[in-house]
Amino acid sequence: MMLPILLALMFQTAHQHHPPRDAAEYAKVLNDPAREAWQKPHEVVMALDLKPETSIADIGAGTGYFSLRFANHAGTVYAVDIDEKLLAIAAKSAPKNLRTVLATPDDPKLAPASVDIIFFCDVLHHIENRPSYYAKLASALKPGGRIVNIDFYKKELPVGPPPAMKLSEQQVIAEFAKAGFQLARKRDILPYQYFLEFERAPR
Repeated sequence: MMLPILLALMFQTAHQHHPPRDAAEYAKVLNDPAREAWQKPHEVVMALDLKPETSIADIGAGTGYFSLRFANHAGTVYAVDIDEKLLAIAAKSAPKNLRTVLATPDDPKLAPASVDIIFFCDVLHHIENRPSYYAKLASALKPGGRIVNIDFYKKELPVGPPPAMKLSEQQVIAEFAKAGFQLARKRDILPYQYFLEFERAPR
């Protein structure tokens, strides 16, 4: 099976609702080196401008594709996922500043005011009750914190799920606005995904 088809199948279920496959097999797909050509992890990490004092939660972390990279730049990294086996893979090579968090589909299980950045990559469109989830995210953010969402453009692409499963940029911005967040910046660095950063809207 060609890689684009594998990736398409992978993202049809994504990190918050993992397919019933062997964790080791799933890990190989998540961490396939060919993904770097379009996911551009180094550029993403640099765009976040992480500091040694930054705490960041990677929601739907899986095997730690981004979490392990964040750990080289941030203070505390929370690798959050609902799949215990994938988190175990992430923990095997994790530095001391990376902590795994076993979440549930409707709750990231983050302590109140515990993180500076909440990060999603190809995950948000799989969370079912997002309004309730956004409230939990708001509780977990420190004052001045931000939420970063990277997800596939809502159109046909060589990778990712079919358009019907995707969230458009406009829908994501509108949902976060209802949850009390405003778009702080938008980055155009990825070929197949939008990159949005949100902060709490002034009251």
